[in-house]
Amino acid sequence: MVDYTENEKLKRKIYTIIFEADTPAGKFFDIILIWSIILSVVLVIVESVHDYAAKYQIFFTTGEWFLTILFTLEYLLRIYVIRKKKAYIFSFFGVVDLMAFLPTYISLLVPGTQYLMVIRVLRLLRVFRIFKLSLYLAEANILVRALRASSRKILVFLSSIAVLVVIIGAIMYVIEGPEYGFQDIPTSIYWAVVTLTTVGYGDISPQTGVGQFFASLVMVLGYAIIAVPTGIMTVELSKASKSKARPTTQVCQECLREGHDHDARYCKYCGAEIDLS
Repeated sequence: MVDYTENEKLKRKIYTIIFEADTPAGKFFDIILIWSIILSVVLVIVESVHDYAAKYQIFFTTGEWFLTILFTLEYLLRIYVIRKKKAYIFSFFGVVDLMAFLPTYISLLVPGTQYLMVIRVLRLLRVFRIFKLSLYLAEANILVRALRASSRKILVFLSSIAVLVVIIGAIMYVIEGPEYGFQDIPTSIYWAVVTLTTVGYGDISPQTGVGQFFASLVMVLGYAIIAVPTGIMTVELSKASKSKARPTTQVCQECLREGHDHDARYCKYCGAEIDLS
């Protein structure tokens, strides 16, 4: 049995509350954090309405700085208790946590950047950890596995689309030309993207009969193409869903990754021993 010093015991206690959601204290902390994030995002959004900003500027400023200081303390606590500080600081959530309060301080030098605080909404991704529902975590893992498995296929598909829109844009430029709004090939490629994705802004449209016929073919092709990535993801989701394992949110203190099985003793990502005490 490892004999921890008082400082280490304090760190472990804070670590459990901040990074884990198994205990009532950890769940309570995450719930307070989520409501704080929601409140801060709402404040930023409402403050952008000039009528409200003129009337309640003091309220908005006080609220933003209170929440900013709160998020700053939380960020510093995370760095204080984590073993591999650099791993957390440069991780996805580490960067998001930093951006949750950094814009407020930057706004002191560059006015207007405080509106970047809406980035805090990304921290709501932690909602999967709040309720500690392994069902949600399992479904999230299934989605991640499906995305990873289909990434190469989707990359090939997107590369083919990129080549296709260049060809379509070049053809349309030859058919219509600058006389009908297709001033250059990049503009024609923009039209091809808008048409192929069936968005259809209407700011540029073919005027000749040949151009309209070709545009009709591109529209029909767009509907057929949309189904391709959907089919790829559906197949991979079906494969990934066959796994019945329900992971926990036990966080490895070495690589900061979670999703381990209930009986796991070692991290399945880095091999480090998981501290279950």
